[in-house]
Amino acid sequence: MSMEKFDAIVIGAGHAGCEAGLALARTGNKTLLLTLNLDAVAFLACNPSIGGTAKGQLVSEIDALGGEMGINADKTMIQIRMLNGGKGPAVQSLRAQTDKIDYHNEMKKTLESCPNLYLRQGEVVDIICEENGDKIVKTALGISYICKAVVFATGVYLKSRIIIGDYTKESGPNGFSNAMLLSECLQRLGIKLLRFKTGTPARINGRSIDYSKLEKQQGDENIQNFSFISDKKRNNKACCYLTYTNENTHQIIKDNLDKAPVFSGLIKGVGPRYCPSIETKIVRFADKNRHQLFLEPESLSTREVYIQGFSTSMPVDVQEKMIRSIVGLENAEIMRDSYAIEYDCIDPTELNPTLELKKIKGLFFAGQINGTSGYEEAGGQGIIAGINANLYIKGKEQLVLKRSDGYIGVLIDDIVTKGTNEPYRMMTSRAEYRLFLRQDNADLRLTEIGRKVGLVDDERWNKFLDKKEKLKEIEEVLKLKFKVAEIEELFKENGESLPRESITIKDMLKRSNIDAFKINDKLHMFDQFSYEIINEMNIMVKYEGYLKQQEEEIEKFKKNEMTLIPSDFDYRKYHGLRLEAVEKLEEMKPLSIGQASRISGVSPSDIAVLSVLVKKYVSENKK
Repeated sequence: MSMEKFDAIVIGAGHAGCEAGLALARTGNKTLLLTLNLDAVAFLACNPSIGGTAKGQLVSEIDALGGEMGINADKTMIQIRMLNGGKGPAVQSLRAQTDKIDYHNEMKKTLESCPNLYLRQGEVVDIICEENGDKIVKTALGISYICKAVVFATGVYLKSRIIIGDYTKESGPNGFSNAMLLSECLQRLGIKLLRFKTGTPARINGRSIDYSKLEKQQGDENIQNFSFISDKKRNNKACCYLTYTNENTHQIIKDNLDKAPVFSGLIKGVGPRYCPSIETKIVRFADKNRHQLFLEPESLSTREVYIQGFSTSMPVDVQEKMIRSIVGLENAEIMRDSYAIEYDCIDPTELNPTLELKKIKGLFFAGQINGTSGYEEAGGQGIIAGINANLYIKGKEQLVLKRSDGYIGVLIDDIVTKGTNEPYRMMTSRAEYRLFLRQDNADLRLTEIGRKVGLVDDERWNKFLDKKEKLKEIEEVLKLKFKVAEIEELFKENGESLPRESITIKDMLKRSNIDAFKINDKLHMFDQFSYEIINEMNIMVKYEGYLKQQEEEIEKFKKNEMTLIPSDFDYRKYHGLRLEAVEKLEEMKPLSIGQASRISGVSPSDIAVLSVLVKKYVSENKK
């Protein structure tokens, strides 16, 4: 067969692969999206939800750049909630229960309908990198394709192995076939591999749950969508429920620890610290007498219910005893057993912040192959890998999202600069500018970048411009003054002392117990504005001082990020840097003084010396 030519090939059609493939195709590249199984496109292999703490921010950032995850989540959500709603806006995050069957179907339809995108089932077994920069991608069936750029988005499928008790099987998630040969190809290319592990809880039949014993978790009404272009407000169609482990559950686990693969040595891969198995929780937090569990419906077209927080690789008979020891689950019927999965991934420090491999131009990596966990983390990397593969193909400067630009920037900087010795999970605490990097303002931060790289279409761009105009209009409303008599009821109802003279709406908002929605209930000054605009303005006014302080910190941060280190700078030639710092800097090849400052083993004094050396080097080479 003659080799069909593509501009780009994406390997894997999970959450990273979908975003990468769409980004490449939508920017005019003939793109082939290869996947082991078309039934696994955008498959929610673990929990049936999108978003969550820090993850909701990632979804809205993907959307603001012109991605698909937020749109698809809005289409297929069956319940939505704002997590940490009682806390400050820096840690508030949307989380939606999605219909996992609809999520897969809708994303597959989007891929199939996208011009320039070709979807094909097939296992990639080898990549050949030609001297002229072309890449030849070979499949197990003997088909070869030629392209300019490749995005690896293979998820947890590389040499993956399912583990349940002493039972093991070479398999991908949910019984899907795995990729057994691509790991050797990566090693031949000189890429270091790691072995990680994650897992997923059992699914039980909803008819066997006694919901009368459980705490109902309702969704929220009238809150923002994930996508800034989703106009339609979705109704909550399902409920989640809350229950807990107990001392009986813990005793069953303790009595069977010798059968737990995570402790017996059968599992070799490193597991996630922030989403451990239930047996790991019992051992690690021995003083806790219960652990919270969420029961989440998987779809409106199935009775399967996911037990969030109850991941385990115990034998199936022990799993059943554990589950039936829990209040409300005494008669639970297990439909799918819980399992652990081990897989190969790469050392992400071998990547540039563009997600391009340092050693070989035109190879990009995104998602769990980079040692991360989570659908949202994968999607965020996928869209950046797709954007940069497009820019590489067109010979343009690639995009580096800074830590001050978004959670996606924090995520990528963390893994490529510091690496990860366990499956990486995004958390709000990782983002030092989290008050500035909120979910509600992701479009204000990133839509212009998405437009510049060619992903933001006219519809999204016009909505963005309209939002900016509405924010200007509402700023004028904030200047309006009210007499004391006009606001007396509002202030008294909310426990605020009355001002001595007329007061502007903006100054009212600075009162602790008064927000824009309460003002509008009484004075109806914001009736012409949407919930999103009112909420955005409310946050901007209430946190004005903190935001100004954070913006000043960001400006200082950007100065170091803008001090670029020439690619041919030889750290070994200069005195003043410690030997450990030289070794780390030579290995990592940071792009900027800012990135260098975040490398483990490089001290502030090293950075001070390096700044002087780089400035001197640049000055001398200009002559």
